[in-house]
Amino acid sequence: MKQAGRSWGTRGHRILPLRSPDNATLALHFYRIKTGILSPRERSRRVDKALPATENRSSVSSSVPTRKALPLPALIETEFADLVLHARGKVRDLYAVGEHLLLVATDRISAFDHVLGTGIPGKGKVLTQLSLFWFDFLKDVVPNHLITADVKQYPAELQPFAAELGGRSMLVKRAQMFPVECVVRGYLSGSGWKDYQATGAVCGIPLPAGLRESDRLPEPIFTPATKSLDGEHDINISFDEMVARVGAAKSEKLRSLTLAIYTKASAYAEERGLILADTKFEFGTTAEGIILADEVLTPDSSRFWPQDQYKPGGAQPSFDKQFVRDYLESIRWNKQAPAPSLPEDVVKRTQEKYLEAYRLLTGKSLSL
Repeated sequence: MKQAGRSWGTRGHRILPLRSPDNATLALHFYRIKTGILSPRERSRRVDKALPATENRSSVSSSVPTRKALPLPALIETEFADLVLHARGKVRDLYAVGEHLLLVATDRISAFDHVLGTGIPGKGKVLTQLSLFWFDFLKDVVPNHLITADVKQYPAELQPFAAELGGRSMLVKRAQMFPVECVVRGYLSGSGWKDYQATGAVCGIPLPAGLRESDRLPEPIFTPATKSLDGEHDINISFDEMVARVGAAKSEKLRSLTLAIYTKASAYAEERGLILADTKFEFGTTAEGIILADEVLTPDSSRFWPQDQYKPGGAQPSFDKQFVRDYLESIRWNKQAPAPSLPEDVVKRTQEKYLEAYRLLTGKSLSL
C-alpha cells in the first residue's frame, strides 16, 4: 500500500469486450423493459437499435457488452497516509490503530464472488449505520467489538481524516476471530434450498418432506460455514465439523448466541414489516470472552423480504443486491475476472433498496 497520501474515489472501470452484440444487446434491452427502466418512447424503439455497443476496451474473451459507466461518487478504496492497512476485504478496509482497529466500510459491491468495477454510492454508510443500530439493539444478548463510531472520539492520528471517516467507520476492539461464519436460517432459500432439493436436508439437518422454496422452517436452524482456501466462497459445514475446528463448548455457545440473536432480531423485523429469512454472524474472543464482530444484520449479510409480498413457492423480492445479480445474469457475464461495471440505473435502484432497508428497520431516513 502506498503511503504517499490518501486517495478517495473510484478506480478506473474494467469493461469487458462484446463478443455477441446482438444477443447481449437484446438481453440488456429486455432486462431494462422488465425492470421498468425504459421510458415509453424508448420501449417503442426497435430492439436491435435500442442499446448500441460502445467501443471495446479489452481483448479478454467474454459475452459482456461494454457500456460507458457514468462517473458516480462512490468510495471504492481508501488509503490514508501514515496508517497501516491491516486487511482489505470485499467491502471493508481495516487499519491498525494502536491496540485497536479502524473498520471502514467502502461502497464496493460484489456479486458471484467478484468485486465489481462500480460501487454503490453511500452503501458503506448504510452498512455501518445499520450495524450500529443492531449492536445497540442486541447489547443485552451479546457484547460486541464496538468502541466508538463518533469520529470526534477517535485518536488524534485519525482526526485529519474525520470528514472521510464520518458515518462509515468504527473504532473496534481487536479480537481473535473464530474460523467459521455462524449462519442461521428461518426460511428455505438460497444454498439451503438447493441442498434441500438434493438431500432433503440442509447442512446435514433433516427437514420435513414437501417443503417449497421460501417456506418458513418449523424452527430456525444453525448452519455454520467456512471459507475455501481462496478466501472467496462460503462452504457449508456440519456442526460436527465446526466442533472439530473450534471445540465442543465454544461451538455450543456460538450456536446458542446465533439463535438467540436471530430470534430477537426476526421478531423485531416482523414488527417493521420485514421477514428475516436468514443471516450470518462473525464472532471473536477477547479477554472479556466471546463478542459479536464485523457487520450485523445488513443487506450484505442477511436476506430481508417484504412481508406484504411474501409468496412461498419461489424466490422472493429482497432488500439486497438482487438488481445487480439480475443485471449480470441478463448480460450473460461469464462470471470470470475482470468483472463488468454497472449502468447508472442499476446502481441507483440498488442504492434505493439499501436506503429503504435502513428506513424500514430503524424508522429513520439516512442522509448520504
